[in-house]
Amino acid sequence: MLNRIADTLVPVFGRLSVTADSGAAFSPGTLIVANHTSLADPAVVLAALHRLGAEPLIMAAAGLWRIPLLGRVLSREGHIPVHRGDRRAAAALETAARALERGRLVLIYAEGGLPRRRDAAEAAPAAFRSGLSRLAERTGAPVVPVGQAGARRLVSGSAAKQVAGLATAPLRRPAMHVHVGAPVELTGDRRARTAAARTAVTAAWRTAAFHLGEPAALAA
Repeated sequence: MLNRIADTLVPVFGRLSVTADSGAAFSPGTLIVANHTSLADPAVVLAALHRLGAEPLIMAAAGLWRIPLLGRVLSREGHIPVHRGDRRAAAALETAARALERGRLVLIYAEGGLPRRRDAAEAAPAAFRSGLSRLAERTGAPVVPVGQAGARRLVSGSAAKQVAGLATAPLRRPAMHVHVGAPVELTGDRRARTAAARTAVTAAWRTAAFHLGEPAALAA
């Protein structure tokens, strides 16, 4: 349901386009990793994946479960709360591993948080944490990199600016783009696997940002 809601609502706030590499596929038990730039980008990514026939479980900040309506939807659909900086964080990886082993798709944000920048510009993904590598190592799950750009045009900056951005988005109709890469094989030690995943997501992000004419991608 959350995927369908996202695919319905995102076009109200902006113009979403989606591309994929040749060979991009979501086999059962796939681990999807995306760059994280804005509070809006999970909805953008879910809408894009829904168009491609993929409906993943999301590993998301546990605070979202405290939002009354959203929290009930997240719990009912089996999405995975992540308690950052808490010993319960390991439980999220355990839950995700079991979901992958059952053949579910799982979406993870390996950067572990949002950028502190207040502008709406794009930038390459920040350093990845090790949770993605540990999940892939434990489960053998194929890893599909996803890059999104434009979500910061919806909401970014201070709380007041984010509210204003969301309120004006239906009039501004900002462009957003999601690009799905082909599955990547992570090899080597944990650090090497983490770096390889970040490289793949950065390439997907660069493709997405290039579609929007973002200066960061054009310069690269």
